[in-house]
This record gives sequence, C-alpha cells and structure tokens, in this order.
Amino acid sequence: ARILEIDGADLINRFRERKEVAVIAGFQGINPQTGRITTLGRGGSDTSAVAIAAAIHADRCDIYTDVDGVYTTDPRVVPKAHRLAKISYEEMLEMASQGAKVLQTRSVELAMQKGVRVLVRSSFAAPGLAGKGDAANGLGTLVCHEDEIVEQNVVSGIAYARDEAKVTLLKVADKPGVAAQVFCPLAEANINVDMIVQNVSDDGRHTDLTFTVQSADLDRALEVLRKAKDSIGYLDLRGSTDIAKVSAIGVGMRSHAGVAAQMFSALAEKGINIEAISTSEIKISVLIDAAYAELAVRTLHSLFGLDSR
Repeated sequence: ARILEIDGADLINRFRERKEVAVIAGFQGINPQTGRITTLGRGGSDTSAVAIAAAIHADRCDIYTDVDGVYTTDPRVVPKAHRLAKISYEEMLEMASQGAKVLQTRSVELAMQKGVRVLVRSSFAAPGLAGKGDAANGLGTLVCHEDEIVEQNVVSGIAYARDEAKVTLLKVADKPGVAAQVFCPLAEANINVDMIVQNVSDDGRHTDLTFTVQSADLDRALEVLRKAKDSIGYLDLRGSTDIAKVSAIGVGMRSHAGVAAQMFSALAEKGINIEAISTSEIKISVLIDAAYAELAVRTLHSLFGLDSR
C-alpha cells in the first residue's frame, strides 16, 4: 500500500492544547475505501516516520536502527570505513538502491520529496542527546539536501550487492521491437530489471542481450523468457548468480571528470574483469565476478581516499 495523506493538524493541535505526545505504530494505515487496516510493505516503518514528520512540519526525523549511521562502505569488508557526518538525499537513495541496508529507498524518496531532514542513529545510543549529525560527537548521520554539506566528496561511498543474477540471450534478432518483446513479459511478471547491455551486431542481423535481475527472480525470469522464445527468437538462454554489483557513489561526480577512468583502471590492475557498466549522474556501477566483490570494494574505497578520512 502507498500513503495517500496524513492529518498532521490534529496531531499538532492535540499536542498544543492537551500536551499529548502521539505514539504511533508505523507500517500500517487505514484503507479509505474499506476502512480496514492495511500494511505499507517493505520499508513501511521508516516511511511512516518520514511521512508523519512531513505532515507535522518537523525540523527533523530521527530514525533509530542497529547501526550508528551511514558508513562509506560495509565496515565488515573494509575496517577503515568511517561514518559520514552528512550525506545528501541523492547519495543516500543511490546507496540504498545499490545494496546499503541502512534505510529503505521508499523512506529516502519521501524525505527528498518533502524536504524532511533524517538523522540515522543507533538504537543503543542515549535518546536524550540532541544530535545534529556531527560525526565528531558520534551522533549519527544526517541525510539532508546537498546545499547543507559544505565540502562535497567526489565519491562519498562504495556500495555492493550480491543478490544479483545475470541473464543472457544469445543471437537475438537485431531489429526494432525485440527489446520490448524481451522486457514486456518480464514487467508483466513483476520482475524488475536493473543493468542492461546489448552488444553491437557483427552481421547486422543478430546480437546478444544481457541484463540483471534479483537472484530470487532468476528462475521466474528464465521461465518467462523460455515461454516467449518463439516471439523473441533467440538462439540460447543463459542465467547465472555468481556475480556482484559494485557501485561508487558521490555528488562530486557532477563536477569532476575522469572518475570512471580511475575506477576501471584500478579494477583492471587487480585483474577484475567488468561484465557490465551502468551509470547515473552521481553513480557508476559495475558487474563483476562475485569472487572479486570484496577485493573490488576495498580497492575502490582506497582509490577515492575514503580510507584516510
């Protein structure tokens, strides 16, 4: 379910008039059509908190979790990873979608849309601390607009995900409409596709198409494509789960050239082959063999100077 509206005025009035502090169970709401309670799905608790903060025009939304903030990468992989004092909405959204588990993407999207500043804090820290997202005081990470961050790093963090699977269609007809014939059935089956790579056709008639899905969806994706083989017209279909996606994320990429070249060169020096590449304005993701995932994360973390801060 999706949140349609929250009556923040009633919460504010009851606090002002009766000094009542609302204790609200997240992850649920009332269906306006049936009047019955419905759940908000994955990430619903964080999303509820951000939505209520926006409805009452709160200065900030504090989210307590099992970590004390957002780190430059997974400290279990890179012991030198450090906690960020502040991170922009865009960076947090990319990190969440690329494998970081601190916040769910829905809550970050809503915070960015409504302009709600979010402080990620540890559930084990004393709640009485005022906290302004100052890393020096150990008070979590503030997710905010990038204008609030004085110095923007070129790369703020390295994320990785092992729950990706690769699907390759060999000798697909190189003609208009084939891509739609491949991805429409997958969409109808509610299978999300991430990275897509199409090789240049040598003969002008056939090409190879590779894309990634969640590893949990691999079997379903292969079954859908097998059923659509006649309409697509491919020669062979292959799937594998021995891959990982590693991403470098930072708003500083907007104003700095050569980030991709540095990243690819560093991986090449470590003998890590890149199978696919995906980019956005503030992110570069590569698909590599899963066996090299941690080595790639450590290499990129050092490359972009995140070890020394």
